[in-house]
Amino acid sequence: MPKKGRKQNRISPSHPDPQAVAAALVQEVAQRFFNTGYSGGGASTKKNYSRGWEWQGGSPVEDISKNIDVLRQRSRDLFMNSGIGRSAITRICDNSVGVGLRLQSTPNAEMLGITAEEASTFARKMEWEFNLWANSRDCDSTGLNTFEELQAVALLSWLQSGDCFALLPMRDYGGPYELKIHLIEADRVSDPQNKPTGVKLDNGAELDQYGRVVAYWVNRQHPLTKDFGGDRGFDRIPVRDAATGRTNIVHMIRIERPEQHRGVPLLAPVIENLKQLTRYGEAELMAAVVASLFTIFVKSQTPQSPLGESLPEIDKVTTGQYDEDYHYELGPGAVVGLGENEDITIANPTRPNSAFEAFVKSVSREVGAALSIPYEVLLQAFTASYSASRAALLSFWKTALIWRAGMVRNFCQPVFEEFAWEAVLKGRVDAPGFVDDPSIRAAWLASRWHGPAMGQIDPLKEAQAAEKRMDI
Repeated sequence: MPKKGRKQNRISPSHPDPQAVAAALVQEVAQRFFNTGYSGGGASTKKNYSRGWEWQGGSPVEDISKNIDVLRQRSRDLFMNSGIGRSAITRICDNSVGVGLRLQSTPNAEMLGITAEEASTFARKMEWEFNLWANSRDCDSTGLNTFEELQAVALLSWLQSGDCFALLPMRDYGGPYELKIHLIEADRVSDPQNKPTGVKLDNGAELDQYGRVVAYWVNRQHPLTKDFGGDRGFDRIPVRDAATGRTNIVHMIRIERPEQHRGVPLLAPVIENLKQLTRYGEAELMAAVVASLFTIFVKSQTPQSPLGESLPEIDKVTTGQYDEDYHYELGPGAVVGLGENEDITIANPTRPNSAFEAFVKSVSREVGAALSIPYEVLLQAFTASYSASRAALLSFWKTALIWRAGMVRNFCQPVFEEFAWEAVLKGRVDAPGFVDDPSIRAAWLASRWHGPAMGQIDPLKEAQAAEKRMDI
């Protein structure tokens, strides 16, 4: 009997594709090469935390300019309808500008080659003339505000919208000076529907070949107005007049990225937090109100309630018989009769919620940290120790000073310089060399701007500390 041979129908092992092996090897080597540094943490795309994270960004145009309209309107809505959102903006405005920044002229006597007494005389004259114009509502093109009041309006608009603009037209209304300030909201500076050929625009800012803003395109009517019969045209406003060199428009903006041309509202990074917190607060308030409305419901087979309605007619919100047939109102101590085969079930709101205050403080800390406003200042809740409250005030004071410096650079000083031009050219202020030499002009225009001082929790301790520093 012949020996059993090996089975010839056995499947022989398949040989791997050399190209597939090479590709897998290259991928493994590449993964090991690139999986270093931040790719193992913050830049990882494989860890669980990064799944679903829409992290892809864009240039300042895609990230800011394309979203700015929504951010502005939501930010203004929070300012109008969110207590903490409004608090954040008003705290900065009240502490950085307050009742207004006032000019102190400080001409550089050494650079001008004049005596200290002559510099002091010029400073008093310049301050008098400027205050003559600034303290009058004639400085406002609408005739409604003084210069100090315009500062607060400009900063409030800047914080809400991300930036604000001031036109500086010359209009003769009979006063000694023709310079006027016309504030316009950020929305009015936008791209026209029919963009001019060959002009590079970024949300109303016209750029030259080097990316410098040379003009702004201003809508003659607010784009969000409901008056559709107005003029929807645009005016091109050069930053500086080509013939005279004077400033036509001032842009108040805080830049956070290179090549950014439009500002971001202050509340932009915390819009979701504030909106959800506002909804939560409204829900808690309504639940507390409902819990306080102790109501007895009587189910009866008779058409009328056996005990009668105890809710006064004047307190009812239902209107008409039709409304009352389909709605039952709650009220403190109310007795409501139900119709035949009607029943009512009310969920127990278990209010007040003991965790509400702690949750609000927690969210407020996060919002305050994002906006550089300590939550004690944000909520006006100085209930901690003296040291903690003073630390909060000192920290916030730095934020207020930053915004104050921004107002000086972006609004107050440019307006003052334009005013000085008119004062000198009209001969109301004598400043030799002002027109001819930019260096001499800068020496004449040197100035400081003063506003509200930082508040004190315990003035006695502050005075004792100042006395100790003097002794040392």
